[in-house]
Formats: sequence, C-alpha cells, structure tokens
Amino acid sequence: MTIKIEVFSSPGCSKCAHAKVVLQRLVADIGEDTLQWREVNILKELDYAVEVGVLSTPAVAIDGELVFATLPSAARLRAELETRLAASQAVKT
Repeated sequence: MTIKIEVFSSPGCSKCAHAKVVLQRLVADIGEDTLQWREVNILKELDYAVEVGVLSTPAVAIDGELVFATLPSAARLRAELETRLAASQAVKT
C-alpha cells in the first residue's frame, strides 16, 4: 500500500519549506514505494485546499484527509505514518 501525503504551502513560507525537508527525509527513510508526497500550493489550488479543510499553512493531509492543521513535529508525523502503515499491513494479513 502507498500512502499519499500532501503538504499545503504558500510561497515564501519558511515553515512550509521546513515541512518539505521533513517529508523528504521521511520518504527517504521509509521508502518511496510506500510514501508518495506532493506540495500543494494553496494559491494555485485554493478550491482543493478549502475542500480538504486547510485554514493555514503548512498543513498536512494523508490520503486526502486533513490530519495536521499545523506543522507537526517530525516525530509526530513519523508516528502517524508508521501507525497507518502498520494498520495497512494488518489488513493484508
């Protein structure tokens, strides 16, 4: 199973840049075959951001669901992703 992660950002946001670095590291650690992420520029995809429930940046959605309305710590994001991966593995067995 692949988990889809979206980081909602706005141009010039330093916290958004940090969120992207954190996600890149997590994808490298956990694996590109397991985690896919993309940056969603809220200025270009405002309707989608509103649909997901984003009120500020950076925000993180996992599999189309807003999970973090603000930037979580790297440890908290990793824990959430590992929980979801474990749950998907349990469903397979």
